[in-house]
Amino acid sequence: MVAPNAIRRPRKQSVWSRMVDFKVEDIFRKKQQPPKARTIYINEDLPQDAFNKGKVRKDWVFPSNQVVTSKYTPITFLPRNLFEQFRRVANIFFFGIAVLQFFSVFGTISPGLVILPLLAVLLITALKDGYEDIKRHQSDRSINHSRIYRLEGGGWVNPNATGEKAKQYSLGFSIPFKFGSGTTKVQPEMDEVKIEKGPNGGPPMLVVPDHNGLDGEPDSNRYLQGSDEKEAHWKTTMWEDVRVGDVLLVRSDDAIPADILICSTSEEENVCFIETKNLDGETNLKSRHGIGALSHLRTPHDLAVAPFQIHMEPAVSNMYQWNGAVIFGANGTDEQKQPVDILNIMLRGTVMRNTRWAVGIVLATGEDTKIVLNSGRTPSKRSKVERQMNPQVMLNLLLLAVMAVVCAIVDSILERRGHNDIAPWEFGTSSKGDNPNINGLITFGNALITFQNVIPISLYISIEFVRTLQAAFIYFDREMYYEKTDQPTLARSWNLSDDLGQIEYVFSDKTGTLTQNVMIFRQCSVGGKVYKGDEAHVDEGGEGDGQENGTHPLTEVPTAGTESSSSTAASASSPKPSPITKFVDSTLQADLLGGSSPEHARSLNGFFNVLALCHTVLASQDPDTGMITYKAQSPDEAALVQAAADVGFIFRGRDRDILKLQTPFADHLEEYELLNVLDFTSARKRMSVIVRKLEEGDSRIFLLCKGADNVIFDRVKAGPGSDELKAKTGEDLDTFASEGLRTLCLAYKVISDEEYTDWAERYHEATVQLEDRDDHIERVSDEIEQNLRLLGSTAIEDKLQDGVPETIADLKRAGIKVWVLTGDKLETAIAIGQTTNLIAPTTNVIIVRGGEFGGETKSAYDQMVTAVENFFPESGILDSPWVHPPESDRASQHRSDRLSLRRMPTGASSLVGHDNGDRPGGFVLVIDGAALTHALDEEFTREMLLQLGTRCEAVICCRVSPKQKAQVTSLIKEGLGVMTLAIGDGANDVSMIQAADIGVGISGEEGLQAANASDYAIAQFRFLKRLLFVHGHWSYQRNGNMIVNFFYKNIVCIGVLWWYQIYCAWSTTYVFDYTYLLFWNVFWSLAPVIAMGIFDRVIVLHEDAEVLMALPELYRPGREGRYFGLKLFTYYMWEGVYQSAVIFFFIYYAYMTTTSRNDGYNGYQFEFSTTMVMAAVIIVNLFNGLNTFAWTGWVWFSVSIGIILVWAYTAIYSLISPGWFHTWVYGNDHYLFQSADFWFGIMIATPLAIGPHYVFKAIKVLYYPDDIDMLRWLRKTHPEHDIASDTQITGRLTRTKSAPFDDTRSMVSSAFSDDNEATPRRSTQGGRPSMDGRDPRDPRLGSRTDMSTGMPPSSRGFDFSMEERGIAMQRVQSRLSERHQSRVSLPGLAEPSTKRRRGSIHLFPALRKSIREKRFSGVPPVPAVPPEKVPGGPSNDPAPPAPPSPTR
Repeated sequence: MVAPNAIRRPRKQSVWSRMVDFKVEDIFRKKQQPPKARTIYINEDLPQDAFNKGKVRKDWVFPSNQVVTSKYTPITFLPRNLFEQFRRVANIFFFGIAVLQFFSVFGTISPGLVILPLLAVLLITALKDGYEDIKRHQSDRSINHSRIYRLEGGGWVNPNATGEKAKQYSLGFSIPFKFGSGTTKVQPEMDEVKIEKGPNGGPPMLVVPDHNGLDGEPDSNRYLQGSDEKEAHWKTTMWEDVRVGDVLLVRSDDAIPADILICSTSEEENVCFIETKNLDGETNLKSRHGIGALSHLRTPHDLAVAPFQIHMEPAVSNMYQWNGAVIFGANGTDEQKQPVDILNIMLRGTVMRNTRWAVGIVLATGEDTKIVLNSGRTPSKRSKVERQMNPQVMLNLLLLAVMAVVCAIVDSILERRGHNDIAPWEFGTSSKGDNPNINGLITFGNALITFQNVIPISLYISIEFVRTLQAAFIYFDREMYYEKTDQPTLARSWNLSDDLGQIEYVFSDKTGTLTQNVMIFRQCSVGGKVYKGDEAHVDEGGEGDGQENGTHPLTEVPTAGTESSSSTAASASSPKPSPITKFVDSTLQADLLGGSSPEHARSLNGFFNVLALCHTVLASQDPDTGMITYKAQSPDEAALVQAAADVGFIFRGRDRDILKLQTPFADHLEEYELLNVLDFTSARKRMSVIVRKLEEGDSRIFLLCKGADNVIFDRVKAGPGSDELKAKTGEDLDTFASEGLRTLCLAYKVISDEEYTDWAERYHEATVQLEDRDDHIERVSDEIEQNLRLLGSTAIEDKLQDGVPETIADLKRAGIKVWVLTGDKLETAIAIGQTTNLIAPTTNVIIVRGGEFGGETKSAYDQMVTAVENFFPESGILDSPWVHPPESDRASQHRSDRLSLRRMPTGASSLVGHDNGDRPGGFVLVIDGAALTHALDEEFTREMLLQLGTRCEAVICCRVSPKQKAQVTSLIKEGLGVMTLAIGDGANDVSMIQAADIGVGISGEEGLQAANASDYAIAQFRFLKRLLFVHGHWSYQRNGNMIVNFFYKNIVCIGVLWWYQIYCAWSTTYVFDYTYLLFWNVFWSLAPVIAMGIFDRVIVLHEDAEVLMALPELYRPGREGRYFGLKLFTYYMWEGVYQSAVIFFFIYYAYMTTTSRNDGYNGYQFEFSTTMVMAAVIIVNLFNGLNTFAWTGWVWFSVSIGIILVWAYTAIYSLISPGWFHTWVYGNDHYLFQSADFWFGIMIATPLAIGPHYVFKAIKVLYYPDDIDMLRWLRKTHPEHDIASDTQITGRLTRTKSAPFDDTRSMVSSAFSDDNEATPRRSTQGGRPSMDGRDPRDPRLGSRTDMSTGMPPSSRGFDFSMEERGIAMQRVQSRLSERHQSRVSLPGLAEPSTKRRRGSIHLFPALRKSIREKRFSGVPPVPAVPPEKVPGGPSNDPAPPAPPSPTR
């Protein structure tokens, strides 16, 4: 439990923080103008106030349709890239040192040569950044140069002004390298293909069109070819040339280039269907309809002469709302207005499907489009390791400054002290430019140059090189290659690989990311009997499970009564195979024929009649295949109608208000007249249709209803048989819900003609009310939806992507918190949370939904306060003034209420009541978009949301907008200062991806919008596990280890130079030859640290990846930042200081104590200094090798190559005579290699230097081993043991992985005890022991508390998903309303802590104990043996799970 003083106070950024967090892109970004209302003129001139001195005013100029996601242009590349690179403090230092050496007073070899390393670093980094941006330019170009048909000729002029386009630069070629097999396709002309892709996407998809427009239709050849340029016609143009006010022709499968107002379509009802998966990841089609007053504008000639205006409100980021009006006769007296809303608009990024053509007018382009408003600018991200390096570099700069100041002061003092001695050599030394004071300043500059390697410039080159190879390792990892789409995992940002190993929060989209958005009808309960279906039945030619729209083979059936319309008439054809999973149940088929009882058969007949008729689905027939396709706005509805068709109740379409149904009992099509549709809303949670059967002698009126079980149960007619059926159906619903299936109930009633006539009048009156229309309609609808007869329930599976539950469970085991941000309904989000292991069966779900603070009585803020008081009463959250509104009286009221509760003598459970919170699991917060909007408005509500959300195991945000996704991500990222990762697949996820530290896009079947804006692109959500646990762990551990070892080895070298200053009057003289220093970071010591960054593995040589995947708990050290930080940096710095002192003083006094020559003369300076440098090279290479865990052949080579090179160089360099050029070490070979001091100096200094570190590591491994030490030891002593498959290590974790993760203790330590008995993991989320003796794993124990009402909802399952007030519903209702008017002649958190535990959290206590017992005996302990290898044990079955703990 967090102490009250641990509550986080909102952080105020210091000047240094603001400087570090400064965003370079802000300098080069145009200031975003506030949105304004717009008026678009069609065939009318702009008004006079739109002009200023003959030019169109800026506020009347719309942005171009060009979308740019790249960061650089040829003009801004150099300054912007240099700005970004010089955010590194080290680069500023290197530049200053290079400039310093251009002054002749500081003697250097060559100033131009000195600056080359810095130029190399800048050039290599710039080339990498440039290559990444060229790929963005190529992607932008492919999108901006896509083609669309635009109205031209016939006197058509677009008067609306558009701004200039930005220049696009990209190479005219692309690298022809591909991971998998593939061929290069040549792009045909526009007449041959269409381009299907939205903004920010990759190369466009080419789809061959099959349009055969009729002559006179807008898409006919006479208008497309444009033989006469003077006549109005359609002409292809690039997307970037589309302007506001242009008239566009969109054909089937065309991507929408801008936000377009629909005028007319090819469909009879002026409807078109769009696919929004690039916006929200959903693959189901949504319908949009044209403006009624513009539906006659179909041909280019009509559109070129019709004058009108379009007034639209300011373009904002809300993708679900945009209102306006079409105005006719604005300049006359007969002005007329036609309303416009989002259902009349096709947004950029969507794709038109199943509609031959649509004509529309461009409302918004480029930056004003909804998709771009929800997409952030391409950010310049830096890794956490790089940000942590800046303080370390600053410390080294401080160290360098101290060294330089000491040298300058001491040198000046010594010169002044010696200057007073009257000596011949001192004559003239007190000149103006040469005196002790001036020489002290010169010594300061020389010291900066001499000791500049304290900050190694080669480190940055090495990091870039290593990260590039790490990106290649990710790309070539076959385990993350998706063969179905030929998609490898791609690292789009190469400098963030180590961040993958430090993630603490994952923010995920749902649709298309966790799920496939494919609904499959799995089970149903009818009349109390459950039908689970036979094994998955896929028709021949099937391609797997599900489609977004149901299809069914069609056979010819005669129609009763009049002849069928062309839209639903059946062509004589044999049944065609359906490429979807079909619901087949042999028992159901037998019962349907009366096998069980006639009464049950009638229930089945009614059940599937309701499924086949209660919907807004449209049916269309493919003339070639004879297949019926169901066009549904929701995949749920398509699955339900498809299931009815599978059983034999085939919905054959509608002829206006006549529904046609094919049943297995009739030889003709049954017809029903659609009278009313009572639409679905989140408040009603049900949908009903009222139909009249059109049969001779049978004209009964039926009300068919489907909805949430609690809503339907409340409206079922009471009775003995009914109550029994409700109880049995309720049990079945519990079973369905526990399996994560989406459920709803079906019911019906028969209505008399008199009852319906009276009700219809009241319903019509409610629909024409001007005030509170929705309330009136709901009240009247509720009157007719009473005394229903329950038929049964359905269970639909929202099919998950492969491996999603296992991946989320393992992320939780690793201590990573997963937040799901989705646009789905609250019920759907909870259902998916259960099926994905995000919500365990014993988890308590807190629901927050509502309005703003200070408004309704139960605001979102009040609900969060109630949740804290009920579930986290001792957390201390309410003690913080930052979670209370500014009004002092309200804050004091909350504090007094809380204090009174705390003084109660009873336990915490008494504060909660209704046994909510008594579950053995933790808590999951579910908050909807409305509540989230108000929770993010104020500082105190954001703080409350942050405190409450971080104390829950997971958070699910439903009905959220793209902007809210980014806001929630930023709330955690900036509020807690933790590493965040966002993953999504649609364009609506781009802002979230860009807001997180790491953005992961899912590419492949759902488009490339998110992938192109991401840092890493994967094909499946399950690949995220390997990306984090393997590559993230490797990269972070390797890079962190490489960096501290890099600093260490340079401190050793500089330390030797520093200690020599004591004996050279602090004159900054080099103790050894300068060439040794010049080659130090090139040949002598570079290879081991590079090998460490590329090849090192912390556990075992070949099974490292498998072990990291099998034990997610091993991710914890990286998540806590143990592999790199100031503490580790300080340790290695002190190691370097110590070892440099050993090298210098031991060798120096060994040479100075007695002569090292056999001729009796004293040793020369470069004799003992060469010994020092050779010892230093040997020591740092061996020390780096000692810090490397996986010794491959490359590591052996890298550790030895520096040693070999320095020996060879010394031998050869000593032979160069002064005749060639002057050297200080000529003849050194004659004295050096024959000296005992040389050999013994190296042999003794080496163990003295690295010995303490070796002893420290040995003691740690033997007496204080961590989990990785034990796994490494197990691998060493038992190389044949398969760690990844050991059930004693991984098996017991797997069976309890749905349990909540306890962040304060190891999950594996809970699975192992000294007596080798399994102990289930426990949560510290505030749960209480189960007092009723029931199994805490019982799914029914999980409670859900709706904080807006304070009561747990009674619904067991989750109702169907539908677009509220969608056009499908409006279309049917408007037609019914018109018909009624004509009839009656009417006028028209494990709880967070500010201090993280850094102590060792051991996974294997039993194994550790065994190590201690056997460490001196030499007998290695026997590792855990899998059960199948135990004599007498089971052959295949794992060990049975331990019983759950009855107490917490």
